[in-house]
Amino acid sequence: MLFVKRILAVLTVVVVASCGPADKDLAEIKEPIGEFKLGFNVVVADDAKMAPPSRRATEEQLEAAMKKAVDERFSRYNGTQLYHIAITIDAYSLAIPGVPLVFNPKSVMVIGATVWDDAKGGKINTEPKQFTFLERASEKTVLSSGMTQNKEEQLENLVKNGARLVEDWMRDNPDWFAKK
Repeated sequence: MLFVKRILAVLTVVVVASCGPADKDLAEIKEPIGEFKLGFNVVVADDAKMAPPSRRATEEQLEAAMKKAVDERFSRYNGTQLYHIAITIDAYSLAIPGVPLVFNPKSVMVIGATVWDDAKGGKINTEPKQFTFLERASEKTVLSSGMTQNKEEQLENLVKNGARLVEDWMRDNPDWFAKK
């Protein structure tokens, strides 16, 4: 129960930052992230906790969806140095159908991200950076994504948002990806 209360508290804080489609910027030409080129893309969900109320997703579904979102977002960059991204999916909740204006659940996910420098053979950030985020707001999620989307659509929305947040965090640390 404490876990659910923590998620709800964090949701209140991040709801404002959760507007707009998560993948809209994928079509835009972005500045490189220094010399970044995606090497390994590792996603692990074997300890993912489902926070009720939620639709159930398997470990394989969670991992495949996040891996696809990371590939889609980071394979666009063709720097000269390999970096690996490792993500753990720690918790999730895929909104169930609710009653608009009374019970309007949102999907949420908690992940940890670590970036590895291939040339140095080690982690750039020693402790995983934790992200807690909601599905992105859209015409399909305003009332409740549980009413307007199936589990796969909700999961895709969540992981695309997560991959975008990881990219934003990496961009906030440009010295990690400077030419060596």
